[in-house]
Amino acid sequence: MATAVRKFRPVVIFGPSGTGKSTILKRLFAEYPDKFSFSVSHTTRAPRLGEKDGREYYFTTKDGFLQLVAEGGFIEYAQFGGNYYGTSTRAVREIMNQGKVCVLDIEMEVWTPLVPARLILCLSRALANEPGKTLQQGVKQLKKTDLNARFLFLAPPSMEELERRLRGRGTETEDSLHKRLTQAKNEVEFAKQPGSHDKTVVNDDLETAYQTVKDWVVDNGDFGEMRAS
Repeated sequence: MATAVRKFRPVVIFGPSGTGKSTILKRLFAEYPDKFSFSVSHTTRAPRLGEKDGREYYFTTKDGFLQLVAEGGFIEYAQFGGNYYGTSTRAVREIMNQGKVCVLDIEMEVWTPLVPARLILCLSRALANEPGKTLQQGVKQLKKTDLNARFLFLAPPSMEELERRLRGRGTETEDSLHKRLTQAKNEVEFAKQPGSHDKTVVNDDLETAYQTVKDWVVDNGDFGEMRAS
């Protein structure tokens, strides 16, 4: 008799750029290499040389993509460079059916397509003309599904410290820095809303923050397993 596949609740981690999400999640994936996975996103752009449907992306038409939007099939989606990109509920469920935890890293910065080889998470970043509204819609859309995801907010110790970290990267113009800090304030305000998330971790020390995130995600080895009621 085949053993039933254990299914785990997806984990959604959100927080401003500069709070250490990527660093913490990369470390978590390295420590538990067989436990987490990423989903395959949908896109309306044409396949590039060597890309295979269902591996790098699910390639679809604009009409097909918008039909799935109308059906509420996307957790998040965005338009970038004339093409649509999105993470579907089905794609997340496929990871769950493999007996792995699907992690979604949701951020309110301007969406940029990521090189597939660099993808280590199930993630989808939304185009942020209305960042607070975009994030809120993404969280609400996910909560409407039966995926029963767990939500963690990774917070900066202060806006002053966040600005110091962003300046320390040496990659920001004054304009982009202002936009990121404005987005961060919107995200912090959203996180104050009741029911927006299950856990808050303040990253004022990376090692402490990582251990706290890990303890919550791993959940004493349970990893948020979905159990029959």
